[in-house]
Amino acid sequence: MGLQIENRTIVVGGGPVGLITALALVRKGVPVLVLEAETKPIQDPRGAAFHPPTLEVLEGLGVLDDLMAIGLKIPVWQIRNRDGGIIAEFDLGILKDHTAYPYRFHLGQQKVVPILLAALAREPLAQVRFGVRVTGYAEHQDGVVVTCEDDAGAAGEFSGRWLVGADGARSAVRKAAEIEFEGFTWPERFVVTNLADDLGAYGFAFTNYVTDPDRWAVVLRLEDEQGAPNWRVTYPTDPGLTDEQVLDPASVQERLVDVISGAETLHVRYCGIYRVHQRVAAQFRKGRVMLVGDAAHINNPLGGFGLNSGVQDAANLAEKLAEVWHGRADDGLLDRYDRQRRTSNIEFVQKASIRNKKMVEERDPEVRQKSQAELGAIARDPVRALGHLLESSMINSARSVAAIE
Repeated sequence: MGLQIENRTIVVGGGPVGLITALALVRKGVPVLVLEAETKPIQDPRGAAFHPPTLEVLEGLGVLDDLMAIGLKIPVWQIRNRDGGIIAEFDLGILKDHTAYPYRFHLGQQKVVPILLAALAREPLAQVRFGVRVTGYAEHQDGVVVTCEDDAGAAGEFSGRWLVGADGARSAVRKAAEIEFEGFTWPERFVVTNLADDLGAYGFAFTNYVTDPDRWAVVLRLEDEQGAPNWRVTYPTDPGLTDEQVLDPASVQERLVDVISGAETLHVRYCGIYRVHQRVAAQFRKGRVMLVGDAAHINNPLGGFGLNSGVQDAANLAEKLAEVWHGRADDGLLDRYDRQRRTSNIEFVQKASIRNKKMVEERDPEVRQKSQAELGAIARDPVRALGHLLESSMINSARSVAAIE
């Protein structure tokens, strides 16, 4: 008797991108099993900013209204100097003729996941299992067999027709598929803090890029579970310091009040440190395995492109995999997923996030002055501002992807 492969797709990873992949697939009639290594939904608050094309994906899945009810619309963003001076301010309202969502939307991913899980719980074709750590897989002619361990260390296996790795930067699926993760790691680590203070009182918009050669920062307005201000400040560290030195409360306070001009003491709710990479998988599809989100690409957070690009991966893959699943296309269509999403990441996400980092940390005074003057001129010119926002809001990149055969 031959190997019996379950008639489903296996998605490894229960973060936003994995769950959106699963939801998009089941809505197209593809049965899905989601395997998540953690025993409960993610609590990591890092991914929080959503661009218009991503909101369009979420609207198509029927979950946007629930998300909008607990998040923030961000119509304006600023580029600022560390002394508080405003270099440029962009109003996303000028995108109104190009998208139904002419704003950014802020909501921590730990709040997004429960809504996605609730939507999947209503789908008879969806199953989600926590506490299952994938250790490898074997590919067969008509499917894959995934090996795993539960949270007690007991071995097991699951089978399916296709395997999607949505299991983050350290992806077990990508490693098992022996797909190279090409790129580099920045020397400095980044610190992410959440503050109870209302930084609007210090003149900050709800999205801000604070420029400085050594002490740049990204400042975003979020809300806590009760709807109170929960501002996020992200800043780089000195590579010569230990994690303990970087996270010392006095050091954190010193850096924060340095960024928040006029503040004396700030109330830190959360503080974490992480390494930042610019990497892209050598291929997003290998046989019956596809990669999405951080399993396929990672980048620095300046611009908020990582989570957005991952959600757009999910929607793109689900559309194509459903066509293959239902016999309306051969599996060569999945190679187009690879071409479209990998090209988009290399040509837009990687370049744009590196360019943004260079902009906020520029050391040459003449270059910095010229760049800042140009940004101010762009913001003041409605035609140039529109072009800039079509690019930075990922609308142009979403359009260009569709043209890749």
